[in-house]
Amino acid sequence: MRRMKLEDLRTELSAIDRQILELAARRQSLAESIGEVKQSAGQPTRDFSREKLVLESAREQAGALGLSPDLAAAMMRLLIEASLTGQERARVRAEGRGQGQSALVIGGAGKMGRWFADFLESQGFAVSVADPAGPAPGYARVEDWKSAAGRFDVTVIAAPIAASAAILNELATLEWPGLVFDIGSLKSPLIEPLSRLAERGVEVTSVHPMFGPDTRLLSGRHVLFLESGSPTATAAARELFASTMAAQIEMPLAEHDRLIAYVLGLSHALNIAFFAALEESGEALPRLAEVSSTTFDAQLAVAARVAAENPALYFEIQSGNPHGPEALGALRSAVERIGRIIAESDQQAFVALMERGREYLARQRG
Repeated sequence: MRRMKLEDLRTELSAIDRQILELAARRQSLAESIGEVKQSAGQPTRDFSREKLVLESAREQAGALGLSPDLAAAMMRLLIEASLTGQERARVRAEGRGQGQSALVIGGAGKMGRWFADFLESQGFAVSVADPAGPAPGYARVEDWKSAAGRFDVTVIAAPIAASAAILNELATLEWPGLVFDIGSLKSPLIEPLSRLAERGVEVTSVHPMFGPDTRLLSGRHVLFLESGSPTATAAARELFASTMAAQIEMPLAEHDRLIAYVLGLSHALNIAFFAALEESGEALPRLAEVSSTTFDAQLAVAARVAAENPALYFEIQSGNPHGPEALGALRSAVERIGRIIAESDQQAFVALMERGREYLARQRG
């Protein structure tokens, strides 16, 4: 009898799961229609005030139903993100900024190169890929990009930083036509070749997408555009992202690496130090997980993502940035200061340290 009761309950649960999925699919279809109406009316894809109302309503209704408001809000956020992703992609396709044009992604077999190949293809560009690592499935391969001058309206350089500098230098000798931009995480090694290209009259600029290759929705993401001597090229590169919800940030090329030393260099180093300290401690991670805290779990999740990234790229970001030692020095100084405070049992200094940090973070976040 108990077995039959359990199976009956599970059958009913499966039926409800099916209904939830059917309703989610129906919601997604309605969201696509809403996206089409917004596009035809010239309205932005994202409406933050509407999202706020949806989340508040979900919390209120959940409370009345005896459901956790946090669970309801989390579910609605996932549905909203899925809807926005679909609407953003549909708008990029519909506006077709690359119709009748061709694009070459040098390094297109890599993760970010493939992201840009897919992104440009979705806009209607005929995309080709040149990469010594091999072909990118679904895209025409250019065996020797140096012999392909004049064939492309847009050229994206998605190679490692040192290789990108060499490619930019070669493009300068070929007087490469069309829009050209790199997507390197560091710009100091690229300043001279970028300037050389601009001096030759090439429509060149520099771009830094502040997201990874698994990113599907660009809302809330930043794309940096760095003037490299050709304002028209920077404007053209920005136009490629006009159909998306990405925040476009234009900044001086010379300022980039100083800020990136903290945004990427410091955050990467902090997480590498975290998992290196755990590994060197000799403590077994499963044992630590048994007694983990919310903070530990969150930090471990970020550290795991960093550990899964390309070590060669991360080394380039650390070693190739002339401002890197400044950020690493700040990290070293902070750790040493905490160590001294603890060794001296100076509670007042510890409290002051945390309070200054709290004020700084609150001030920066407005």
